[in-house]
Amino acid sequence: MGKVFVHVTMSLDGFVAGADPSPEQPMGAGGMRLHDWVFKASASDVDTEVIQELFGTTGAVILGRRTFDVGLGAWEDTPFPVPCFVLTHRGRDQLPMRSGTFTFVTDGIHSALRRAQAAARGRHINLMGADVTQQYLRAGLVDEVQLQLSPVLLGSGKRLFEHLGTGLELERTGVAESPYVTHLRYRVVK
Repeated sequence: MGKVFVHVTMSLDGFVAGADPSPEQPMGAGGMRLHDWVFKASASDVDTEVIQELFGTTGAVILGRRTFDVGLGAWEDTPFPVPCFVLTHRGRDQLPMRSGTFTFVTDGIHSALRRAQAAARGRHINLMGADVTQQYLRAGLVDEVQLQLSPVLLGSGKRLFEHLGTGLELERTGVAESPYVTHLRYRVVK
């Protein structure tokens, strides 16, 4: 069975999105700067390798409704070419896209995880969105955290490790750097 992981880019001041995300600014005010490394990846073997591994090992995605609502217009597809499960309180029919299908899950994180694991066929489950990640971290269901530390200060926005208390323990398992970002990999100690 694949790992449950979060792969996210974070500013030096701890934000994974800028303030006020919207369909016009899916990453919030100034948040797109976090992903400059992705757009420059072809200039860095390290960044290219990280992106290839991410896409090569992801079998399904679990994301929140807000991430879906603000991201769909920018993606114009699923964020990864795999089945995507949207945690929501407002159900709707499946939304087939070119590269995968969005399935809306209204009965909680455990149900979404079971469905994602079945769809992933042994590959990894990627969590998207700070709120979803926090729910899975609090429940002890995350195996790995992969952070891309971007040399950007956002000043405000959405923090990944907010509202978690002090019980989360991470063990560093990898570090790689490029001219654009520092890749940090942690195992969640259970």
